[in-house]
Order: sequence, then C-alpha cells, then structure tokens
Amino acid sequence: MITRPNHVPERLGLLAAAAMDPFLTEQLISGEQVHGGVDLTKVVESLPDDDARWAVEPLRSLVEDAMFEFREDRTRADAWLAPRLHATLRLTRREAADKRLWNHLALAVAPDYVAWRHLSEPTAKKPERRIALERFRGAADRQCFSRLWWAAELFRNGPDYEPVGVACANQDIIHNTHRLGLIDHRPTAQAIVRLLKDGQITKGRDFNGLSIAINAAGATLIYDVLGPDDPKDPTRMRDWVAGAQSADPVSRYTLPQGPDEDPAPEHSVAALTAYFAELFETAPVRGRKSPD
Repeated sequence: MITRPNHVPERLGLLAAAAMDPFLTEQLISGEQVHGGVDLTKVVESLPDDDARWAVEPLRSLVEDAMFEFREDRTRADAWLAPRLHATLRLTRREAADKRLWNHLALAVAPDYVAWRHLSEPTAKKPERRIALERFRGAADRQCFSRLWWAAELFRNGPDYEPVGVACANQDIIHNTHRLGLIDHRPTAQAIVRLLKDGQITKGRDFNGLSIAINAAGATLIYDVLGPDDPKDPTRMRDWVAGAQSADPVSRYTLPQGPDEDPAPEHSVAALTAYFAELFETAPVRGRKSPD
C-alpha cells in the first residue's frame, strides 16, 4: 500500500483535471507507489494565504486518524469522516462545486487515503487491485472526498450531523445522493434518514427501490407542498464559514456542530416519512417478493 507523498503541500490549491494525467501513473492506480509531490506543485493554482480554511494539516490529521481507527473495516470510515470533513473544510456550496479543489485534496494531499479507502479487492475476473480514476477526479458522488462533503451537506439537519452518520453507513445512499433530484429538499433528506433509523430501509436495494418510487411520485406531487421547508438565512452559513479562522480542531470522539441553521420543520419530516413509508410498500425492490 502506498504511503503519503514525500512532499505534502501546506495549503490546499486548485488542480485542473487535465494537469493530473502525468501523476496518475500505473504505479499509483495499482496502489504500489505514490508520486513525489514536488513537481505537482508547479501545476496547482494557489488559494488566498490569509484564509485559514486552506490549511492542509487539519485534513491530513483527519485522514490519518481515520485510517488508523478503521483499519479493520475501511467502509465504516465514511460515516465518521463525512461530518468531520465538512466541519473542518468549511465551504460554501459554490466553492464545493469546484472540482479542482477536490482534485488537489485527493492527489496532492491525501492520495494514500484514496488508495486505502478505494483500492479494489482482487476477484477471479479482476485479480489486479486498482483505484478507479473517478476517486481522484470524478463526479461529486464518486470522488473520494467530495462525495463525503456533499453527503454531509445534504443530510445534516441544521447544525446536527447525526443524520449524516446514519446516511453514510449505507454506501448506496452516498452513491445515489446526487442522482435523487429531490434530496436537496431538507425534509425529504431527513425523512429518508428516519426510515433508515427506524429499520424500514435496511439494504442498499431498499433505498434504490424507494428512490425510484420517490422520483416517480415526484412527477405528480410537489414535496414542498406536502412537507414544506423554511427558507434558509444565508448569513448563518456565511458566519459559519468565517468562523473557520478561529475554530478549534474537530473532536474525534463527539460530533462537531455545523452551521447554526434551523433544522428541517418536524411536521414536514413526519409527513414525508409517513408518505415515503407508504411508497416503499409498493416500491420496485430487487429480490423482494410481491405481496399475494
């Protein structure tokens, strides 16, 4: 397994996908040898030096702790890391939509974590262990770190990250979050988490079937009518981002606090939870027997 690069930058930067090609070597993709890191700095666009958010050390510390803590079961690292990554790397959604930031984090700062988390297991058909390129520079729901940050952003309930851990414990939810067009509706996201907590959804195929039913029903039903959400106050997010300048490192043992926003309205979450439970009864879940 590869180790951290010999040269890890002190600050995050912006790395264009095209500039990554020379460094995504066969040795790296197979998890055998990491790049040195020095030459990579020549193709990185710098971010402002006066912004504490771009410091690399808190992020390196997080991923190293995750690799140690979950060395026996690497998939469990997602639920632990997602809220802490979000609370450490305080971004606006516009900033988080810039793939170049995630490219730099994955390739320059923590390629060893990408390999640790996403190096494939050998199979009879594919005995070679490999890291999919999309884990370094893929879509938001596939790239190693952006998938976790966005999952935390979409499933947090105001400042409460507890729903994020519930959602991220199910790999299909992380993979399909962005494909479910209604997930940005906060009561919808919290209703899905509630179904997970209640045990009504237990497997990835359950969520996949439910998501199909939710999207199909959404063509005729506007969920914001059944479960309206309150408008967000943008100043609270701006204050939270600005607070990164003096924020303490996130705890490894207790969940951090997110932006000081009001949670999704409880009556809306309850209404959608009940409605989705009804939808799930007839959802097309693979392997589930049809009722007599």
